[in-house]
Amino acid sequence: MRMNSRPIRVYADTSVFGGVFDAEFGNASGRFFERLRAGLFHLVVSAIVADELANAPERVRDLFDELLPLAEVIPISDEAQALQEAYLNAKIVTSNWAGDAMHVALATVAHCDLIVSRNFEHIVHFRKIPRYNAVNALYGYPAIAIYSPLEVIPDEDERI
Repeated sequence: MRMNSRPIRVYADTSVFGGVFDAEFGNASGRFFERLRAGLFHLVVSAIVADELANAPERVRDLFDELLPLAEVIPISDEAQALQEAYLNAKIVTSNWAGDAMHVALATVAHCDLIVSRNFEHIVHFRKIPRYNAVNALYGYPAIAIYSPLEVIPDEDERI
């Protein structure tokens, strides 16, 4: 039973939507979206997610379109761009991966509780997560939890 009735604000990056149709992550990603539909999560996405999915396979775009009415779509703001720049200056990722830093910045600025991603190189990475949060602390933002879909699905004792 949830002690807090407020849904958890979750920023889902582009990779999570395609993950539903991935052999390795399909089950976990699907269960994540079940929790979202059940109201345990408040979905937050950005204009970047929408843009990145524009050229995705049709079934991925259909899933995104289905979930869009449940989502809060956040714009790219000057505040998020400044935080992204701070991540780049801290060399958490190079400018080649600035979009990944923007996902983290947008989620942070939007006061999300966590990010769900399958990007294990630039977002869900044991060396990068503490560095993102160190920059967040330096700039007055709270730490943000970053997980893969597998880590946010219900366990055997939890009911949706």
